[in-house]
Amino acid sequence: MNERKNTKLIDRHDRRLNYLRISVTDRCNLRCTYCVPPDRIPWLSHAEILRYEEILRIVRVGVDLGITKIRVTGGEPLVRKGVIEFLESLSEIPGISELTLTTNGVYLEEHAERIRAAGIRRLNISLDTLRPEKFARITGSDVYDRVWQGIESAVQQGFDPIKINVVALRGMNDDELVDFSRLTLRYPYHVRFIEHMPIGKSRVTATPPLLVPEIKARIRPLGELLPVEKNADDGPAERFRFKGAPGEIGFISALSHHFCSSCNRLRLTASGQLRPCLLSDRQLDLKALMRAGCDDRQLAQIFQQAVRNKPSDHNLAVNDPTGVSCQMSSIGG
Repeated sequence: MNERKNTKLIDRHDRRLNYLRISVTDRCNLRCTYCVPPDRIPWLSHAEILRYEEILRIVRVGVDLGITKIRVTGGEPLVRKGVIEFLESLSEIPGISELTLTTNGVYLEEHAERIRAAGIRRLNISLDTLRPEKFARITGSDVYDRVWQGIESAVQQGFDPIKINVVALRGMNDDELVDFSRLTLRYPYHVRFIEHMPIGKSRVTATPPLLVPEIKARIRPLGELLPVEKNADDGPAERFRFKGAPGEIGFISALSHHFCSSCNRLRLTASGQLRPCLLSDRQLDLKALMRAGCDDRQLAQIFQQAVRNKPSDHNLAVNDPTGVSCQMSSIGG
């Protein structure tokens, strides 16, 4: 492996891919309307999901090729047994400069201290409403208070930043855009509004979609949005803050103004598929290769193939979205 040290994963469009998102499970303890279809899709069996040691091996190969950022997602990662120990093992891999966890927050309070001790410093928490009764309707579970207690525990444990991800949906939470934005006037949270992407089956038909220009207009009464300078390792969110606010507002405009030209991501699904693009069904099977006894050089070749296959942009459009057949829970968002 030494001869590949410092090799960069640079694609045909001169994008350096240094960010790997890992779905450790397709299982989730919530049934959000925009994520879960009316007819439940069967969960992957344990044999179909990558073992932790397999994920760690893939990460080491990726880091050797230039991966420096890792995000662990699901489904809900905290429902998988042994995930805290897995996070600790990830944090010990030399070459990873940023390790982040995305969670729905239900189990965060009880695990926050151990998650931080495992090496996680940055959290993304999915929360689409600030109203308990609406939370129960959206997610199928009356656990809003547990999520908010988890967020407060994360603050106490010193996680920074704490990003609150809000999927903006017309007719569902568009009446709360101002309420979410006000949080940044009181707390150091990074509230991020995300345009809904047509991925897999769901119970949502957001027509017309709620897009970033309209979201900005809706929250304008709170004051001027002052741009926050991005750093080299930032993701796709446009960053702003209100004058004097401890927190930030972010906008992820996957449909209205896609950020494909600067995308630096690859995704590892729960079933061991390496995806060059979230919004494309093209993927390469790492699991079958490993279980057939491949060496690390062959895994590296799959990474290089994924880089070569990464499209210049996605094929989703505001007025005619093609959609993605795989469920978001197995891809890792």
